[in-house]
Amino acid sequence: MAKPATLLTFFLLTLFLVSTTFGFRFSDVVNDDPEQQLKQCRKECRQRQPGEKECPQRCEQQYREQTKQRHGGGEREGEDPEHQLERCREGCRQRKQQHQSECEDWCEQQYKEQKGQGRGGDRDRENPQRESSEEQERNNPYFFDEQSFTHRVRTEEGNIRALKRFSMQSNLLQGIDNYRLVILEANPNTFIIPHHCDAEIVLYVVRGRGNINILKENNKESYNIRRGDILRINAGATVFLINKDNNEKLYVAKFLQSVATSGHYREFFGAGGEDPESFYRSFSNDVLEAAFKTPRDRLEKLFGQQRKGAIIKASQEQIRTIERHASSAKGSHQWPFGESKGPFNLLNKQPTHSNNYGKLWEADADDYKPLQDLDVQVAFANISRGGMHLPFYNSKSAKVVLVVQGTGYFEMACPHVWSQRRQSEQGGRQSEQEKEEEEQQHEGPVRYQRVRSRLSPNTGFVVPAGHPVVTVASGNENLQMLCFEVNAWDNHKYYLAGKKNILRQMEKEEKELSFSSPAKEIDEIFNAQGEEAFAPGPEQLQERQEGGSHGPLESILDFAGF
Repeated sequence: MAKPATLLTFFLLTLFLVSTTFGFRFSDVVNDDPEQQLKQCRKECRQRQPGEKECPQRCEQQYREQTKQRHGGGEREGEDPEHQLERCREGCRQRKQQHQSECEDWCEQQYKEQKGQGRGGDRDRENPQRESSEEQERNNPYFFDEQSFTHRVRTEEGNIRALKRFSMQSNLLQGIDNYRLVILEANPNTFIIPHHCDAEIVLYVVRGRGNINILKENNKESYNIRRGDILRINAGATVFLINKDNNEKLYVAKFLQSVATSGHYREFFGAGGEDPESFYRSFSNDVLEAAFKTPRDRLEKLFGQQRKGAIIKASQEQIRTIERHASSAKGSHQWPFGESKGPFNLLNKQPTHSNNYGKLWEADADDYKPLQDLDVQVAFANISRGGMHLPFYNSKSAKVVLVVQGTGYFEMACPHVWSQRRQSEQGGRQSEQEKEEEEQQHEGPVRYQRVRSRLSPNTGFVVPAGHPVVTVASGNENLQMLCFEVNAWDNHKYYLAGKKNILRQMEKEEKELSFSSPAKEIDEIFNAQGEEAFAPGPEQLQERQEGGSHGPLESILDFAGF
């Protein structure tokens, strides 16, 4: 009978001969990481068959199959997307993977794709034009809908939802991948238990009123918060909140900058028990007994009783008592001299722009100094029904927009979408070398593609720096949007229509050379819109002009990419 060592030697020799014959490497078999195998496969395609398309496509197909298997994968015939999502998440939890959050994000992405495929059905096949429009909106890499949010906390009294990482939406958004958008909703008379987060936070109160307590090293700060308040919370500070209103929900939007793992964040609950789980339970009994100088049976009782979740109902008497204690806490009042440590209310400030068609409020580090080191600006836009925010672009800032009320749509001119979709069709991920090679292959005249999506509450979009964008409110109600802008320092907003249109500064000869049209005709078009920042939208204008022609105006907007 052969010895084990001899059998192992024979197996390795056979594997080497087979790999030499059929063109794969021993490392490909030993290394079961799909991403590493994908990278190796692409490299061998470039070395052996440069310019050939089928080889990289086979690599991508193998990568997708392996990824699906690693994530508890596969579809089951007749199983609805919600069950597939839950089964996928359970697979992530059971495997206890090192990157469990990426695993769960992958499940969410698969769920969204399944829902997107199922929405059309026979109805869309009956209307090809509608199918094309909906497909265009689904593939908009800058738009996110309600399904793009994942529940991090969910109880009967409220929830916390986080928008998926921006790079999961599209590699065009990798520049802001270290930021996350989070929504907190809490019912009246509720308590959000103490927790801290591995991220810097800018908080904005969209609706409601409450009280927030921030525990720092030797200090407790407490503030009443209401609609329009902006508040900075440092990473690691322990926070708890109450919704002290008897009738209205507390709706808070949070913009997070990760400090631990890029693009990821976690809440850490010390208070709690089994739901939410207290992180104290991760330590051994011996360590806890020594740390608290308390018998383990009492510790097990303390850290095991909470089963109501992170957002729980509180009596009105409890709310009043918490608020009374908070009013005496250091930092709860406005200092008579110097800078206030409390929230800054954006809506108490004079609007940056205001007319019959809309209002825009903006706050940066000059208004609220704690925004300075994060280099973030907060803005709130209220577009009157039927109105529009005129086309503009930001010089440096990337804008993340959340719709909080109303309906409408946005359009943006983008030079990147075509190449991004081509990459997606080829399987998604590319090395930096591959991206550079593709960029070189497609150098030439700039081509813009219009990206457009309909807007409703809890949807939103991202506007990269330099991209011209326009937002239009429906004729039914005002469109209200909360905006967080990254790289705010020295950013400039350039309008492309209206009184502030930057092209109006051009001289006669410069205009004629640029548009190949008489300067008089150009001036008539540029000067026709007398409003600034906000103006009547397409439907309002059409009603006023009773279907009149806009030929010259359309040609100018085409030049800007709309």
